[in-house]
Amino acid sequence: MLLLLYVSALFAVVLQPMVNFVAGLRVGRFQPFRRSAIFVLLFIVICGITIFGFLAVPPVVRDLHNFANDAPKKLPPLFDKIQKLPFASEINLDDLTERFENTMGNSAAYVLLSLKNWANALFTLAMGLILTIYFELEGDVAYQWVLSFLPHGQRERLDGAMVRAKGRMGKWLIGQGSLMLILGLASTITYASLHVRYAYALGFLTGLLNIIPVIGAAICVALALLVAAFDSWGRVAGVGIFYLVWINLENSFLIPRIMRHSVDLPGLAIIVALLIGSAVAGVVGALVSVPTAVLVAVLLDEYLVVRD
Repeated sequence: MLLLLYVSALFAVVLQPMVNFVAGLRVGRFQPFRRSAIFVLLFIVICGITIFGFLAVPPVVRDLHNFANDAPKKLPPLFDKIQKLPFASEINLDDLTERFENTMGNSAAYVLLSLKNWANALFTLAMGLILTIYFELEGDVAYQWVLSFLPHGQRERLDGAMVRAKGRMGKWLIGQGSLMLILGLASTITYASLHVRYAYALGFLTGLLNIIPVIGAAICVALALLVAAFDSWGRVAGVGIFYLVWINLENSFLIPRIMRHSVDLPGLAIIVALLIGSAVAGVVGALVSVPTAVLVAVLLDEYLVVRD
């Protein structure tokens, strides 16, 4: 619960510049979203997820259904080809076919049994979203209440440090959003040129999950490699080459010029923060590792660094 509260408060701080931008939009002299900016952003996100679901999910479900129906027919010819390979005659094909069918049945049963865990995860996600909205609406009141516990002199010093951290954390979203957009467009163009299945869905996911530094993009590229492997090894090589080029381009050019200028952290600090965050809280910890590192860096600079 403490982790949920922290992540919700952190995202409320990170999203503040975007909320202010939407609230500042004008139509003539009228500001239509001044009081409802956070809900406008939420509506845009829900619409984007819905459109993605309608465009990306049906082809995947259809192919999985066709694969499950055609597997019993296609496996025997495949096994006949395998038997012609050296030492393959020792393989019991009937046993393999039976095991495959049992695995498919067990997988379906596992999905049904895991629905409870998915429901808990969705509930936690919904609570995090609600908490983020409340922190966005009433976070200033909670912040001033926490500061009121400190003596006046310490209160002003901590408030100054937190204001500086808030500015740098807000810039993190702009820098990370730029990296996500660049990777999303580049991966979509690459997958489409290589005629990889679900190119647009994979490109969108690759850009979106890049909000988790290093790990997010690696997961999506691994998924793209798996999808490409069903068609040809040439496409697998193409996706692999693209990812190698992207890693070098991101680490040597994009991150120094985008992330370092936005959050003012060296690359080593970002990697260490990612490792610590993922070790402490898994994917969620990796997600908030960089803005947390910004907060820690500002507090260390204020209270522990000794000036010459």
